[in-house]
Amino acid sequence: MDIKQNFSHMNDMQQKAVFCTEGPLLILAGAGSGKTTVLVNRIAYILQSELCRPWQILAITFTNKAAGELKDRICAAVPEGGDEIWAATFHSTCARILRRYGDRIGYSSHFTVYDTADQKSLIKKAMNQLNIDEKRLPIKSVIAEISKAKDNMTSPEEMLKKANDFRKEQIAKLYTIYQSELKNSDAMDFDDMLCNTVKLFSENPDILEYYQNLFKYIMVDEYQDTNKVQYKFVSMLAAKSHNICVVGDDDQSIYKFRGATIENILSFENQFKNARVIRLEQNYRSTKTILDAANNVIENNTARKGKTLWTENERGEKIIVHTAASEREEASYIAQKVLEGVAEGRRFSDFAVLYRMNAQSNAIENAFSRSGIPHRIIGGHRFYDREEIKDMTAYLRVIDNPNDNVRLNRIINVPKRGIGKTTMDRAGELAVINGVSIYDIIKSVDDYPELSRAAAKFKAFVSMIEGLREAEESGDYSLAELYNLILEHTEYENYLKNEKENADVRIENIEELKSNIIKFEEEYGEEASLSSFLEEISLQTDIDNYDAESDTTVMMTLHSAKGLEFPVVFIAGMEEGVFPGVSIFSNPDELNEERRLAYVGITRAKEQLYITKTRNRMLFGSTSHNAQSRFLTEIPSQLTQRTGDAFESFASLTHGKASDNKVSVGDSNPYSFNAQKAPTFTKPIQKSSVTYAVGDNVLHKVFGKGMIVKAQKMGNDTMLEIAFDKVGTKTLMANFCKMEKI
Repeated sequence: MDIKQNFSHMNDMQQKAVFCTEGPLLILAGAGSGKTTVLVNRIAYILQSELCRPWQILAITFTNKAAGELKDRICAAVPEGGDEIWAATFHSTCARILRRYGDRIGYSSHFTVYDTADQKSLIKKAMNQLNIDEKRLPIKSVIAEISKAKDNMTSPEEMLKKANDFRKEQIAKLYTIYQSELKNSDAMDFDDMLCNTVKLFSENPDILEYYQNLFKYIMVDEYQDTNKVQYKFVSMLAAKSHNICVVGDDDQSIYKFRGATIENILSFENQFKNARVIRLEQNYRSTKTILDAANNVIENNTARKGKTLWTENERGEKIIVHTAASEREEASYIAQKVLEGVAEGRRFSDFAVLYRMNAQSNAIENAFSRSGIPHRIIGGHRFYDREEIKDMTAYLRVIDNPNDNVRLNRIINVPKRGIGKTTMDRAGELAVINGVSIYDIIKSVDDYPELSRAAAKFKAFVSMIEGLREAEESGDYSLAELYNLILEHTEYENYLKNEKENADVRIENIEELKSNIIKFEEEYGEEASLSSFLEEISLQTDIDNYDAESDTTVMMTLHSAKGLEFPVVFIAGMEEGVFPGVSIFSNPDELNEERRLAYVGITRAKEQLYITKTRNRMLFGSTSHNAQSRFLTEIPSQLTQRTGDAFESFASLTHGKASDNKVSVGDSNPYSFNAQKAPTFTKPIQKSSVTYAVGDNVLHKVFGKGMIVKAQKMGNDTMLEIAFDKVGTKTLMANFCKMEKI
């Protein structure tokens, strides 16, 4: 039987991409066009055709979640050997290589991966060394500049040489100290993992050749998000076989601020000789109306390869463009629409609220809380960022790598051991002078008279860490058992009970960490090790924890939403100065990126899209009266239905198309007023005229029947605790809950 018949369920262009196995290939995959399906089936076809063995395929993605889904689907499509494929993120692929060969460039196999908090700690220390004021040179800016330098593979020495002003010179000096501290701690940041792998390949041709021979086929997902060093990494690997297939969409390149280089995808054919380009333009996700809106917006961009999405899906509902008086009314409207949708049979998880900046989430979260809508903010306070979790993972990291100065400093006096900051600063100075780690200093504390007063305390700490390290290395303890040993020997739970607020919640969190460790061991089996667990949590992003199965409405920035899809999407704050942001006025090049972000937001919606804006918005403590976003003017009026505030200002109607300041005439003008097509208006949520009391039986259109068990006056509103028959007890605000007494 012809193997190709196994792929007859795919459309013509998808099949073409699957069967094109040799040489460089760029798959331009529009939103919702089934790119993951193509990747999985291309791998299946290569294996069924016996072109290589499973472990000779490298498939790179950008998140652990995407890598996991890809691997699961590959295993389902290729039962034998599917789990042997290298399906991983850039960082975890590089980590795997560096754990094996890092000694060639001066790292142990137990090197630590530093996150943003660790970076801040090191930069702060370096700034103190150089007497640099944080107010004049923010730590965030320094980290961004260092990251940019690493993306471009610029060393501290090169940066210092190129520095043409005082600020750049200071950053270059900080970069030098920062890299030295990382090296002394046997640690790397995320950017280092790629830079060091490229360095490893460049300095060790034998290792590069080994991986070039190993990987017969290389595939890279989300290629539009790659930066210079990522391009260098994959091009080095593919230099021998030339079988590199990249999948991406230049119209969804939205991570320039992270160093993504759209030129990588725009110039693919120039970088890889004899490259083929296949466009996937059939969309399986959205309605025709939503796609038409997306196409009309994105076609205004310059510097794009060009494609037009189309679908066989139905025309669908018009896009609702709602104008509210303020951000609070906007939030109330969104909450109201979610409740109406759930009352009509949808799940809370069918809805997503997207916004340009995190500051917009506050009003929406308040409205959801008052309305009893279960919700989750993606990009909020991550589990692994909680104080008690960072403490426990710091212990694990010091056991794995005692040279980790940042984590050692965190836990040396947690719980309190009488080892003060001054003593630790002196130990740190001695470590720098001797070119060793702080742990090496305190391990040999008797050799340093200046530390004699704390010698006994240091010895007790070292003795505990060494005992835990021996337990880990013995192989007699599981990771969960090792974790229990840490809790036991540090008496960390007692410390929480005696010294911290919300101790019960914190203890629940450290128990949850234990659950995560157990799950990790179950999933990884014999491959589960302390190093691999710590690596897994280092590389985890908030989006990796997004659970599509839980019935909660999600809120997130437009940047976080890429790769996700929802039946109903709200894009909030579609106003000039909010979206697009004010940066476009000082840097017109930013407009293309902002428009791509709008395109991403629109194409997240499958069935219904709401776009909201306000007449007045308070943001960062000041109130503004913004014109509507130019992106709204780029959506043809026949695709939209306008609702909301009847007193929308004339300025906001006419200033829309800020890109050329022209307003067209007649039906093609989205703002031409037609009495027969007058917009409909919905009333903002008013103060409830119904009074509620304990004992009242009520009927809520979403939660059903219930009884009020508590009523507490709060300002102009009343907080109600209601025991519902079906969903249990919920706390709602009277002005928001829209119930009737029964």
